[in-house]
Amino acid sequence: MSTLFNLKNNQSRTFKPKKVAEGSKQWQLKQYAQQTLGSGNLRTAVLLPEGEDLQEWIAVHVVDFFNHVNMLYGTISEFCTPTECPIMNAGPKYEYFWEDGENYKKPTHLSAPAYVEALMTWTQSILDDEKHFPQKIGVRFPPTFMTTAKTILRRLFRVYAHIYHSHFDQICALGIEAHLNTNYRHFLLFVDEFSLLSEKDLVPLEDFNKTILEETAKQ
Repeated sequence: MSTLFNLKNNQSRTFKPKKVAEGSKQWQLKQYAQQTLGSGNLRTAVLLPEGEDLQEWIAVHVVDFFNHVNMLYGTISEFCTPTECPIMNAGPKYEYFWEDGENYKKPTHLSAPAYVEALMTWTQSILDDEKHFPQKIGVRFPPTFMTTAKTILRRLFRVYAHIYHSHFDQICALGIEAHLNTNYRHFLLFVDEFSLLSEKDLVPLEDFNKTILEETAKQ
């Protein structure tokens, strides 16, 4: 399913879901992850399968979370406009600036839809690059992989945070709050399990995060 992002000039940019090559190691891990998610216990589902490579496991989930955030944002993109969301924020205390070292060489103020478009374009280019995210069995991940994965996840979190702070009423009106909550819970438990994001990164949803982690600790 493609996601449509409405831009200021009324043109649209389609971001296609990133697919994992069938039969590849990452494809096999994705099938395993989907099966364990079906068990209903997300804390168990995020655990590294015995004998599997941690970087492969993280790569599969980075792709999966990218696809989910892409889809979730697409459901409310018509409400997230430069007029309604002139800054990329998570409530009044947290504003995010975009920097990618190429098109934006220093932290730059963008509207929320422009920020998300830049983020999705940047992430998709990395996921499509075999140097960063190798798909073939036996090809090693680069030394920079973990840093890159953490940066992608940190920026994807900002989209979750923006949706919760600015568009949760619209999510509820669409009747997809349960889907959003389950998906974010999966994301949080995954980054928590492998310490991929710092407490500072997650502060905008601090209370919600605490509730999720306390609930899952009892399972």
